[in-house]
Amino acid sequence: MKDLTPPIQIDQRIFDLYDEYCHGSMARREFFAKASTLTAGGLLMAQSLIPEYVQAQTISFTDPRIKAQYVNYPSEGGTSGQMRGYLVQPTKPGPAPAVLVVHENRGLNPHIEDVARRLASEGFIALAPDGLSPVGGYPGNDDDGKDMQAKLNPVKLWTDMKNSALYLKSHALSNGKLGITGFCWGGGVTNSLTCALGTAVQAAAPFYGDAPAAEQVVNIKAPVLLHFAENDPRINAMWPPYEAALKANKVSYQSYTYAGTQHGFNNNSTPRYVETAAKLAWERTLAFFKTNLV
Repeated sequence: MKDLTPPIQIDQRIFDLYDEYCHGSMARREFFAKASTLTAGGLLMAQSLIPEYVQAQTISFTDPRIKAQYVNYPSEGGTSGQMRGYLVQPTKPGPAPAVLVVHENRGLNPHIEDVARRLASEGFIALAPDGLSPVGGYPGNDDDGKDMQAKLNPVKLWTDMKNSALYLKSHALSNGKLGITGFCWGGGVTNSLTCALGTAVQAAAPFYGDAPAAEQVVNIKAPVLLHFAENDPRINAMWPPYEAALKANKVSYQSYTYAGTQHGFNNNSTPRYVETAAKLAWERTLAFFKTNLV
């Protein structure tokens, strides 16, 4: 795997601008142009943050511990009534605990598929739905994927994720216990699905996702493991009221904020990746799912 340690020290303002680019309507050209005006070397810093997915693969498609396939399934009330997802199962026979992996705001890119393979290699059946599949699927690059996802009806897109969770929970390969994890937009979906599905969810592990409305937290019936980046003011501002609601409703939860990290620190395809923090967060997530789903 490529070493993604930044070859240069990236200015925090460039990280902040990248976050704005990822979560807003800013085009890549505008991101590069603004970065070049912020500081000497700003353009180079900005260019280094663009993901390099192929070189960041951790679990091979041909790993003997797993079997991967794309599956289609119905999704009533979603964007088109049909969904497609990346289903990865352990080659070891027998039912397995199930984990839904929810992508960021750009569809099912190779990084999220790799996360699904990581879970399967640890004995879970993982489904990574592609919210863009009803409109052609992930287009092969994040810029177009972000634009496509932004144009979807958000309620129907969320419904597609909910239906994906229920499809996975009832899958013949599943032991009937459902975990959910997700990143950025997917972290927010993890939170909201955990509220909406109640006792259907047995464990949830969102990474730097939007908090649900406080009044929805009463419906959470599963333990929650939350991961936050230190330098992520937009997400972190939502945490105090969310934590208060978790405490008020006596929800079992653990939360961790990882020092020196940016939003997206788990994504090993860009220099936002912080290996020590990502590995620790992943170890905690695996242990959490094994405790609650196996």
